[in-house]
Amino acid sequence: MTTVNSASGAGAGASASAFSQTSLMGNYDLFLSILTTQIQNQDPLDPMDSSEYTSQLVEYSSVEQSIQQNKNLESIIGMLQSSHMMSYVNYLGREVTMDGTSAVLSDGVASWDYEVPKAASGTVSVLGSDGTVVFSEDIDLAAGENTYNWNGVMDNGKTAEGGTYLIAFNVKGQNDKPVQVSTATTGVVEGVDWSSGKMFLTVDGKSVPASKITSVSQAAG
Repeated sequence: MTTVNSASGAGAGASASAFSQTSLMGNYDLFLSILTTQIQNQDPLDPMDSSEYTSQLVEYSSVEQSIQQNKNLESIIGMLQSSHMMSYVNYLGREVTMDGTSAVLSDGVASWDYEVPKAASGTVSVLGSDGTVVFSEDIDLAAGENTYNWNGVMDNGKTAEGGTYLIAFNVKGQNDKPVQVSTATTGVVEGVDWSSGKMFLTVDGKSVPASKITSVSQAAG
């Protein structure tokens, strides 16, 4: 089942502009009504100074123009967001390849899917977003696909804060030659979600940031 969820941020912004313009126009009409009444009832022998009212009229006009410009800008942003989302809707049913070097540490675990062509051994390291190694250990990898789970405990014994972490494998095969470990994964897009304001795709039941998609192809079959 495919799903498409969109955010309502643009609509909220448009409502705010509409409210601001309505409020401004109400004050503007009231100001003109008071000004007209004062002009009609002024003393002909001692006419009031109109410079202050002229200045306020100019200020009201300037604010009105700014609100209109904001409305136009929000309309453009809304159209761009809709266009951006529709481009990802075209991914539904397609097979995508995702960069799997990063994972989010949440609820005490971060997981990476990986594939290795043959058995290998060496070390695996977990790095922070700044590239600093926070954890490493020796590891033996069996040929094929598997998952590496990290419990968030760093080399210094402290628990890492939640967030995005990277993984790096440094392993060799029986002939002592380096073995490439692939963390790229593939899957079929089942849903598109922009309810948070950021684009996420549902791939094989998992929510994946659109920024991690590296290629798109027609699904087999």
